[in-house]
Amino acid sequence: MTASENDKTGMNGPAQDVDSPEPEDKTAPQQPPEEAASSEAETAQSQKETHEFSELKQDTGSVSTKDINFILDIPLKISVELGQTTMLISELLKLGQGSVISLSKAAGEHLEILANQKLIAKGDVVVVDGKYGVRLTEIVSHTERIEKLR
Repeated sequence: MTASENDKTGMNGPAQDVDSPEPEDKTAPQQPPEEAASSEAETAQSQKETHEFSELKQDTGSVSTKDINFILDIPLKISVELGQTTMLISELLKLGQGSVISLSKAAGEHLEILANQKLIAKGDVVVVDGKYGVRLTEIVSHTERIEKLR
């Protein structure tokens, strides 16, 4: 066997080309960083657990005092609405001292009492110790209040 034949057969070790790059690892395909991150996110998403929720109970309408005690100190903004109107900006700019704004409600109609801008009752104006007040004449039912929230 000649020396060149020895090199080919591997007697002096495997034949290697000096200028060739190192062999690539073919066990893991190379991906651009964007695709690698996307692939990791998909893998994590497929490993998420699913949870089941128990059925909601039917509202019986009765609430015990113990159940609502934790909300009793939450402040609400109570306002009384005398009426409403719509006007153009040009009309608003013309208003001055002594101007009268006509409202949608007729004289003698009940005022609306609002809690956080939700109607809760109606009533009439009264004066108590020199201050305005409202005498409640009608309380909006619990069912009506819930319906208006939807």
